[in-house]
Amino acid sequence: MDVQTGFFYLFSVVLLFAAFRVVTARNPVHAVLYLMLAFSQASGVWFLLQAEFLAITLVLVYLGAVMVLFLFVVMMLDINMDTLREGFWKHFPLAAALGALIALEMAAVLMGGFRVTEAPAVLGQVTAPVSNAKALGILLYTDYLMPIQIGAVILLVAMIAAIALTLRERKDSKAINPSIQVRVRAADRLSIIKVGVTQAGAAPQPLAAAAPDAAPQENK
Repeated sequence: MDVQTGFFYLFSVVLLFAAFRVVTARNPVHAVLYLMLAFSQASGVWFLLQAEFLAITLVLVYLGAVMVLFLFVVMMLDINMDTLREGFWKHFPLAAALGALIALEMAAVLMGGFRVTEAPAVLGQVTAPVSNAKALGILLYTDYLMPIQIGAVILLVAMIAAIALTLRERKDSKAINPSIQVRVRAADRLSIIKVGVTQAGAAPQPLAAAAPDAAPQENK
């Protein structure tokens, strides 16, 4: 067994273990961490298959952005796992049937794909042996240049629109400008206004005058 085969078995074993722990971990944070481990091992398998573009994309997009977002969302939601486990055995037969069906379909596709004996066609007009990323780049920026440019313009418009929506002034916002707070003075916070008397109020009745009236009522 050569070194490449040894790394393949190593990545495969760790990938299967991480995938199994994703669905069996009791803590959702641990499940997300095991999923990140599974993606990293899948990236290693892609590297061994000389699909470096897919491997780098898997690391940058999923591990660098999507899974970090999942991790923060799971940590902020504080999911109650007791309520989620209440209907586990109730829905287990349907879930097991669907899982078995998906496994059979994937096995059929993989078994049929490994029977292909013809060599795959080379992407684009590239004849010299080049890397996977270089061949894909040559194909995208020659035959599919116009769709790439249209997609870039759409993404640019979406980015500008998102920034414009965040910078608009909202009436219900309670944000405070720190520079205004720093420059504030005591005279700006408090102002004393002299208000003249507009109407004299009635004098309050003393308590001693009300006491004799209440005494005869009690004697009656």
